[in-house]
Amino acid sequence: MRLTMTFALTLALAALAGCAGGARDEAPQHAASAPAADVPREGGGDVAMKTVSLQQTEDSTPQQQPNAPAAVERKIIRNATLTLEADDPSQAVQRVASVAESRGGFVVTSESRQQGGAGGSKGYEVYTVEMRVPAAQFDAALAEIRAAAGSVTAQKITGKDVTEEYIDLEARLRTQRALETQLMEIMKGAEAVADAIAVQRELTNVRTEIERLEGRRRFLENQSSLSTISVTIEPRARLVSTTGFFSSLGRAFGQGVDIAATITLFLVSFLLAILPVVVFLGLVYFLLRYVVRRARRARPAPPPQPPAQEYQQQPPPVA
Repeated sequence: MRLTMTFALTLALAALAGCAGGARDEAPQHAASAPAADVPREGGGDVAMKTVSLQQTEDSTPQQQPNAPAAVERKIIRNATLTLEADDPSQAVQRVASVAESRGGFVVTSESRQQGGAGGSKGYEVYTVEMRVPAAQFDAALAEIRAAAGSVTAQKITGKDVTEEYIDLEARLRTQRALETQLMEIMKGAEAVADAIAVQRELTNVRTEIERLEGRRRFLENQSSLSTISVTIEPRARLVSTTGFFSSLGRAFGQGVDIAATITLFLVSFLLAILPVVVFLGLVYFLLRYVVRRARRARPAPPPQPPAQEYQQQPPPVA
């Protein structure tokens, strides 16, 4: 029985592998040779052969193939990356996000980061917005984004045709589903437990492959139906002369103000940090002083000492 089941599985796999080639070879042969029809004569029992002309065969070939594959819509993944400059980047970000919503899309991520200035200049905010819009609205959305933010400093548009991969996935899915159907039929006729386990193992592998192919197909459909647009918005660069005496003097003055402000902030921070320590030490000092004074007042006074007697030396007697 196991040999029979193995032979049946081998035949099923061989039939599925050759179904595509057999289907391609069958159509030309059927179109090239038309069957002859036997038509009886009215006057007797003799039979005459009615041949079909080549012209009639060629004309009737499209009608004999009702299941011809339909044209597949092309699957193209289009993405764009833009870098824009705006006078007010925060307001430009809001306008760009509204473009995605008005075109039937949505904003995936929106973030901002602080960019440090070079040469001691002040930093500035840089905003990045990533959105998804329908593929049919891709060009219109790009035009609105350019108009909403300002001047374009960098732009990159990419397109990838995945139609061939999508058609290949469809064909492989059909083959795997047909194989799944045949394995289910074999599973119903299995009598031995070992044969059923072997068929179930093959069926599990086929279903796993079907899920993998379906996941890839859904990914391609999602990527081709929705285009990704990534927009980076920076403040407009100001043209400032960096040469000359007055510009150097102004830069030196600005650096001096920054240094003075830094020193002042440091002193204020130091005072604020040391103030609690000074207050704590002062409280401890006054508390100890108060305790010492109370202790001195509570101590009993010493008894009064008798006054010291003064001894006068008697003058020597006079002889």
